[in-house]
Amino acid sequence: MTSTLLDSAQLDWSKGDGLLPVVVQHWLTGEVLMLGYMNADALATTQATGHVTFFSRSKQRLWTKGETSGNVLALKSLRMDCDADTLLVTAEPHGPTCHNGTSSCFGDDVRPVGGFLAELDALIARRYAERPEGSYTTRLFEGGVRRMAQKVGEEGVETALAAVAQDDEALLGEAADLVFHLLVTLRARGLGLSDVIDVLAQRHAERVTH
Repeated sequence: MTSTLLDSAQLDWSKGDGLLPVVVQHWLTGEVLMLGYMNADALATTQATGHVTFFSRSKQRLWTKGETSGNVLALKSLRMDCDADTLLVTAEPHGPTCHNGTSSCFGDDVRPVGGFLAELDALIARRYAERPEGSYTTRLFEGGVRRMAQKVGEEGVETALAAVAQDDEALLGEAADLVFHLLVTLRARGLGLSDVIDVLAQRHAERVTH
């Protein structure tokens, strides 16, 4: 759990008669998973257990997401808004968040465009740590960085050729191969997508200010 603890006394419980609205967001993809409500006890339970817990207005009791289905929300962080009357929770969902079986209570099509890349990067990190037998990613890791770098080079050339000599479908396919093998190579060096994003963001900030 990587949560930043909140002091209940910092929050304005008076506006909602002791309840605060809570927006729950996927910690990797940014997908909005659900909206719930917490009272002070729900907040304390969430922080103590690491599982996101709400106050159910229909049941009039504390309710831990996934207490019957097992699809818990593992707490990653907690933040309050500027008025201290709304909470933003980032969490790692263990299974679908919605009782309808969708990843989000707002449907399956609300994930940010780049969100899947973060999921893919996390999956590659797990493959690196676990090395499951029969996995193509495992074979790449076991082949060593030199072999992975060679694959990046090959996919880069194929992407460039597709850009000038093939249709959009071929170009997209080659670009997807290139991105995947690049993420694998970064992971083999102990790096990930977030590190690349940090560099891009820093460069952007420097160019905006100059």
